[in-house]
Amino acid sequence: MFFPARTMPILTSPRFSFEPPRLESESVRRVRAAWISDVHLGTRGSNAGALLDFLREYEFKTLYVVGDLIDVWQLRRGIYWPQQHNDVIQKILRKSRKGTRVVYIPGNHDDLLGKFYGAYGNITVQKHAIHRLADGRRMLIVHGHELDTVVQNVKWLAFAGDIGYQFLLSLNPAINLVRRRFGLGYWSLSAFAKKRVKDAVSFIGRFEEEIVRYAQKFAVDAVVCGHIHSAAIRKFGHVTYYNCGDWVESCSALIEQDDGKIDVVRYLPSAKRAQTQSQPPELIGSGALKEK
Repeated sequence: MFFPARTMPILTSPRFSFEPPRLESESVRRVRAAWISDVHLGTRGSNAGALLDFLREYEFKTLYVVGDLIDVWQLRRGIYWPQQHNDVIQKILRKSRKGTRVVYIPGNHDDLLGKFYGAYGNITVQKHAIHRLADGRRMLIVHGHELDTVVQNVKWLAFAGDIGYQFLLSLNPAINLVRRRFGLGYWSLSAFAKKRVKDAVSFIGRFEEEIVRYAQKFAVDAVVCGHIHSAAIRKFGHVTYYNCGDWVESCSALIEQDDGKIDVVRYLPSAKRAQTQSQPPELIGSGALKEK
């Protein structure tokens, strides 16, 4: 019997495409520690993409998540959770699996995690932390809402203020769309209002003083917090105050270099590259704060 020869079709392109594994970029920057806070995943104002850029470009021995990674308050009003917000969580977990020690300190927007203090593999959830810098200084790490009298004593007002803040944030995309048309950079209406309104400026100043006064009870040389979305490095007497900012307005983090020096890193949404600010702390007074 004769069986006609069967010819196999020539595949001009593979049906499945497999990307080669990513090699570690030579541009990855290694630092001792990093601090991020107030990412507010679950809100439209969260600049998760900018944070992902930071997490990809830096490797650190210890990552401190200083509260409000997830905005439970907003999720209670309505679910908003795009893929990039999943990517942030997955990236942090991946770093933990690869050896980064992750310390999670809950804030007021994710205070539910305060019920789960403890160690989970290479991740710990704790109320506050003490970090030893490379130069020997001891540093207290807290979210900061503990010293916010509105959050602690008038919670309904804190919720109302959060709704107003979310409204200002919702205007940012439209404003920046117009600004881009005119070749202008990123600008935050909510950040501008906070810096210009007298009461807000006064609140930030009092907040910083209260945080430093609180830190003195722990006999530390420095304190890091978040909460007020205002990155800063200031020195109050013998205590240096650090605020790692947020990933809603300033898109900023703190990093510790090998010599113990701390820098502010900014990843503004419209910027082509990160901006690292290395600056001496602003001196606020020459003596220790007086106890109240």
